[in-house]
Amino acid sequence: MKRLSNMSAERLEQLVESFARARIAVLGDYFLDKYLEVDPALAEVSVETGRRAHQVVAIRHSPGVAGTVVCNLASLGAGRIHAIGLTGDDGEGYDLRKDLAALGCRLEHLHHAPGMFTPTYLKPRDCGDPTLSGEHERYDTKNRRPTAAELVERVVQSLDALLPQLDAVIIADQVEEEDCGVVTSAVREALAERASRWPNVVFWADSRRRIHRFRNVMIKPNQFEAVGHSQPLPGETIELNRLEQAIETLRRQCGAPVCVTRGAAGMIVSDPQITEVPGVRLEGPLDPTGAGDSATAGAVLALCGGASLPEAALVGNLVASITVQQLATTGVARPEQLLPRLSLWNRQQTA
Repeated sequence: MKRLSNMSAERLEQLVESFARARIAVLGDYFLDKYLEVDPALAEVSVETGRRAHQVVAIRHSPGVAGTVVCNLASLGAGRIHAIGLTGDDGEGYDLRKDLAALGCRLEHLHHAPGMFTPTYLKPRDCGDPTLSGEHERYDTKNRRPTAAELVERVVQSLDALLPQLDAVIIADQVEEEDCGVVTSAVREALAERASRWPNVVFWADSRRRIHRFRNVMIKPNQFEAVGHSQPLPGETIELNRLEQAIETLRRQCGAPVCVTRGAAGMIVSDPQITEVPGVRLEGPLDPTGAGDSATAGAVLALCGGASLPEAALVGNLVASITVQQLATTGVARPEQLLPRLSLWNRQQTA
């Protein structure tokens, strides 16, 4: 297995300068991350039930899942971003669209779907505790009925309308229930066919449950998804030789490059040469929420600028190393943060 052990500052600067020319569509499940800031000192006891009544003192929200990718693309300076997906005709959909529009994301192909929920992760947390221990139990709102065929067709039509003007399509498949999200089996088939017809467009897929079903598009499983291990224990990792074998199999199955994420250890990519790309070693408290999505944004922007897959994986690692240090929020990275982080990474490779 090869190992990427250096990148020059000049090369990274070239890639970062290209970000502003990238035209990217993010197709998939747009969630709203909604945070309820709870002040424990104000807790009351309900007169009617005798149960504890938590008191919310602030509400904040931001785009999640496919929206997290958009947040990071925007923060990194992507030239044009299009959303392809569905939202409900509800308050969460209003908030999500407002947040995406504020990022400069184009919403003509983010379709209203009356009768559907806007998927939402509701996250109550103690306002005075920025660590993970300050989080309460989460409440999830998702669609659990199959997505209507006419909505699936609208998603595919949007893809076809945008492809002539795109450098990349990022697919974010988050809903675990079969065919209940945006990336249904029919959409995957359409993506496989379009990827064959548009070889100059980067197609990059991330999927919570179905990464093995994508064809002709670059896939980004994590180390556990790569080997079909659905319930890893805290701190567990997959051996490198087992990952190599799995990557070779995935490469044959999907017919496109593979990029496997390994948390703090970085990534392993196959294009088709298997190359290890170490992560940035960090100290202090970390919040991994959205790290994979931020890595996707950095890697795809780099690919749009002509990076090799190992180079793109390194850019993704740099971006993720910045976002995980932002606690109790879905973090983003800015272009000016990448060069100092590359300098740290280069020093670590020679230490």
